[in-house]
Amino acid sequence: MDYTDLADIAQQLSDLEVALLLCLVAREHCLIETTSHCINDLAKELALIGSTTFDYSYCILDCSSATSIEDIFNDVLTPGARANYRPLRPWLTTESSSNRSSYKSFGDYSKLSTPISQPSSNVVNIVVAKNFNFVSDDIQMHMLQLMRSRELVTENGTLSAPQDFLFIPLVARDFDQLRPPLKSHINDNLFISHFHSPEAGYTYLEENDWLSDGKVSASSVIHKSKGKQSKSATVSPLVMDQLRETSASVSTSAEIVRYIQDIVVFLRLSRAVASGVSANANIQFSRFAQLLAPLHGIDYMTPSIVALAAKKVFRHRIIITPPGEDRSLQYGSNLHAISHILADVTPDSILDGVLALEPPL
Repeated sequence: MDYTDLADIAQQLSDLEVALLLCLVAREHCLIETTSHCINDLAKELALIGSTTFDYSYCILDCSSATSIEDIFNDVLTPGARANYRPLRPWLTTESSSNRSSYKSFGDYSKLSTPISQPSSNVVNIVVAKNFNFVSDDIQMHMLQLMRSRELVTENGTLSAPQDFLFIPLVARDFDQLRPPLKSHINDNLFISHFHSPEAGYTYLEENDWLSDGKVSASSVIHKSKGKQSKSATVSPLVMDQLRETSASVSTSAEIVRYIQDIVVFLRLSRAVASGVSANANIQFSRFAQLLAPLHGIDYMTPSIVALAAKKVFRHRIIITPPGEDRSLQYGSNLHAISHILADVTPDSILDGVLALEPPL
């Protein structure tokens, strides 16, 4: 399989499928954003992409401020891990469990809470966490540990995620800044972010007429289409291995390396960016750009690919500086004037300004 074949495969995929493909290849995680009234349909679409396009197991977490860490641990288990053990919390009812997790590809096991002792992976491949920004800081830190080490020790045993593990916080962004925000540590460990506009559509839901027509949810269960033949898995592990291998051989000229570093430096020096840009973000920026090149059918980096990578890697990491924390106040600037300057600043406008840098020819 050469670069042209990878580009042809990418042409057959939707934007959401490409985003998930790149994260699975990099073995990293992604933030998906949408509007508040579309979050339930998008959760279903992501689940269908995981099970149909990639043939992976999945679960969907319906998070809120009342979600407990036990809820998360129970829902991310595979069916086999649930079925082999007895419930530890018999007071959990089916009704309370159904409120916690909207639906699953393998039935309702959410009422079970079991000790985990098997050394093999016992966590599903893809976890879609709706409204994850509303959960407690403690839950976010536990999920960060599972994301980074693919292993988490609990009171009941050890959660062990597979190598192809993808955690997707699915959040509603109706404003320029996510409210409430994710913890900075988990935010910095999310590889990319992608905003899915309702106008972009839903490949699987529209094909099978399962859209909720603006309601909360059409159904709590993903149905199998009776009228149409189900789409076979588009992306095999072989394709992901090939993309992983070809991206490692993408060539980068000295001018492109300088362009990448200029973008990072300008973001770090921007008065509107609080806390600058982390070293981890810089590394992931270059890595994501390398992954994009083979999907465009080429084996070298271009300025346009670098610019696209910057928007995906940095957008969710940019935190707008509060006017009262602007560094120029230390040198006599006026707070009212600074507030006026920063009033209309957004992560997108900051990136547009930085990417206005003259790219190399």
